[in-house]
Amino acid sequence: MLKHQGHKIIRRRLSSLRRVRAAILLFGVSFTLMATVATIEYSSLLAARQAKEQMRPAPTPSNYLHVITRISPNTYFESDEGPSGFEYALLDRFAKYLGKELSITTTDSLADLFNRLERREAHLASAGLTATPARLDRFTFSVPYLESQPVVVYRVGNKKPRRPADLIDSEIVVVADSSHSAMLENMRKTHPEIQWRELNNVDYIDVLGRIEDGEFDYTLLDSTEFMLHRGFFPRVKKAFSIGEKASFAWAMPKSLEQSDLHRAANRFLEQIKSDGTLAKLEEQYYGQAVHINQVAANEFAKNIDAKLPLYRDNIKSIANEFDMDWRLLAAISYQESGWNPLAKSRTGVRGLMMLTLPTAKEVGVTDRLDPVQSLRGGAKYLTNLKRRLPKSIVEPDRSWFALAAYNVGMGHLEDARVITQKSGGDPSSWFDVKRSLPLLTQKKWHKTTRYGYARGYEPVQYVQHIRHYHNVLVWSEIARNWQPNEDSTNAFVRDFEFEQQEFKKTDMGVISANEVNGSTDAGLDSNSISITPNLKSAVEAKDGQKNNQPVKDKDSKEQANKEAIQINSAKTTLANSKESVASPASKAIQSL
Repeated sequence: MLKHQGHKIIRRRLSSLRRVRAAILLFGVSFTLMATVATIEYSSLLAARQAKEQMRPAPTPSNYLHVITRISPNTYFESDEGPSGFEYALLDRFAKYLGKELSITTTDSLADLFNRLERREAHLASAGLTATPARLDRFTFSVPYLESQPVVVYRVGNKKPRRPADLIDSEIVVVADSSHSAMLENMRKTHPEIQWRELNNVDYIDVLGRIEDGEFDYTLLDSTEFMLHRGFFPRVKKAFSIGEKASFAWAMPKSLEQSDLHRAANRFLEQIKSDGTLAKLEEQYYGQAVHINQVAANEFAKNIDAKLPLYRDNIKSIANEFDMDWRLLAAISYQESGWNPLAKSRTGVRGLMMLTLPTAKEVGVTDRLDPVQSLRGGAKYLTNLKRRLPKSIVEPDRSWFALAAYNVGMGHLEDARVITQKSGGDPSSWFDVKRSLPLLTQKKWHKTTRYGYARGYEPVQYVQHIRHYHNVLVWSEIARNWQPNEDSTNAFVRDFEFEQQEFKKTDMGVISANEVNGSTDAGLDSNSISITPNLKSAVEAKDGQKNNQPVKDKDSKEQANKEAIQINSAKTTLANSKESVASPASKAIQSL
């Protein structure tokens, strides 16, 4: 019996021992697995941290990123709302990426821009620059960030050229030292008879104005420039595309090739390409111009003079009541009624802001044909719509969403936002939602929405047209009232003086103390630093010289001729700025 009981005890002990061994084995396996996972996670974390460190630009002795550029609607300009322009938006983000403050200086001469960059007075130049072979000999360039197609433009009423050979025996003008000048130079290999003139210290808006006024027959410029500028010039049209597409990039001194700054710029541009930021910026600054046709742009340019003066004061006053940009309210009222207070649609909406009866009642309008009531009612309604939008939608998209709701209704706009979210887009981004709005015309999409079918392409066109009109009004106002800003010039000089001891010969410190101290040699004069060139000083300095602007054969052009053209341009601008002219485009040009 005892022996039997003993066997039971032994068995129990063996069974317990096996359980203990199994537990130890299981714990060992679990510990090994956990250690392996932890090792993998740590390795991944370390690799990610190292990658992040590699992406981070190296620290530099300066707190500023110094950039030289030109003033134009697509590069950089100062408006009531602060600095703006596509190039500025890129540069501002790049400066933040580097952890630096952005410091901008401007010049109206490409030759001056490149000379100052070559003298290492700036870290980089950004002005829609193409890496031509000649420029690559002097500078290094970032990876491209934008493509554009060079085009030939002409004045309606003149013979329309259809191929390069048609440019022979014509008055052609281009911006001096531009890629278009290089293109014409190359074209002479097959068409040696082609001649042209080059203008210094002018922008494309000035060149287009000369085409509009019949001073020259043709010019070459990039399609991006033409899209943004054509709203000023009712009689200027595209003739044909010429050459290969051009790629825009940032230019840097040759000594910075493969430097920390050069590599950081390339990483930044590749990053914003891959994450969609660049595409959204392109849409923000160029998207509205794509949707407007030449006829509509021309008609608007004419009506700025013909109709807007009748309502400008009321528009400004009412916009001020609702803390709106008056030019936006003007653009909306033009899109709605063409600035016709008696306008009426087939659906019964009426007045300057084309209000429906229910909307008019909602905002307290008793007479829809009264321009003041209509403007105030429309501004109030738009403000109410903007308040109803989610806080996640920020400016400038918030204004575009409110305009879309003004046109198609808040319900349909919300349907488009839902579709955008379901499709993986951002429902708070106009860039994404404007792609979803046209889907409301398709049954497979609108049958799943709360508010059903809508002509979703209409609010997209509506918003983009208003954005174009608004941009034209903003730039017209800036160009018309622009004056050289001596205070900003002096501030920029002081900025350089403050930093002169920091800018030694480092990887990113490209501005030397010698260049800062020698302000004349360094080009730190008021003509080149101020926002616009001091045309009056230029004219006075050359007063009495004979400026006959001879046709320049490219092979035999002389510096004296260049100066003659430059000063003649300045004199013409100063003289015409005092006269009353027919078109707003001419006024804008003469004020530059």
